[in-house]
Amino acid sequence: MVRVIDVRRSGDRYRGGEPPSGISTLHAFSFGRHYDPDNLRFGPVLACNEEHLAPGAGFDEHPHSHTEIVTWVMEGELTHQDSTGRTTVVRPGDVQHLSAASGVRHVERNDGPAPLTFLQMWLAPLTWDTAPAYSLVRREDLPQNHPDTAVLTLPAAAATLHHLLLPPGHPQPLPEAPLRYVHVLNGEVQVSHAAADARPGAPAAELGPGDSARIGDSAEGPVTLTARGETQAELLVWAMEG
Repeated sequence: MVRVIDVRRSGDRYRGGEPPSGISTLHAFSFGRHYDPDNLRFGPVLACNEEHLAPGAGFDEHPHSHTEIVTWVMEGELTHQDSTGRTTVVRPGDVQHLSAASGVRHVERNDGPAPLTFLQMWLAPLTWDTAPAYSLVRREDLPQNHPDTAVLTLPAAAATLHHLLLPPGHPQPLPEAPLRYVHVLNGEVQVSHAAADARPGAPAAELGPGDSARIGDSAEGPVTLTARGETQAELLVWAMEG
């Protein structure tokens, strides 16, 4: 069984949004008018959108259904409102989860004075017969400076989101699972595994900010991540059953 490390570069993402309205989007998967039949999903992951909103910009009320929507704010503040009457402000390091289930409507805006950047990930649920649900985990309620923190578990999609902090030069094993989706938030990262390391001259995958890697299962040894350079790297990793 051969492990597959499929690297996708930030610069190769589909560009969307409405730049004249202050919205710029980078899509990692087929999305809207950017239809690619060979890039529809990876396991349950349907979308990984890097959103950039200028102050005052946002997405007016729109519907979702049958989707697990997870949002990680990188900088700025995201104001969320939904059809249940809930209003929250999501800040850097917070983890927001909206289970659209049978149907929900929401608004997402940058009501702050500074530019907003957030990563929004959509996952397909295993069943569609549940009611909408919402949760928000604040950064201060998560372990700080821990090398691997499981920040959110989604039984509905058989997936767990990990937040990884890699100090320079110290290899760290990737969480084990049949499928892993890696997204680099900050820093430079080398991805390698035992099978590749055993082959002379076999290259390791190098990832930078905004890059991602889709990693399949293997019986050939663990995958390791190593921060390159002199600063730590920060990543989000989905560990999924497939």
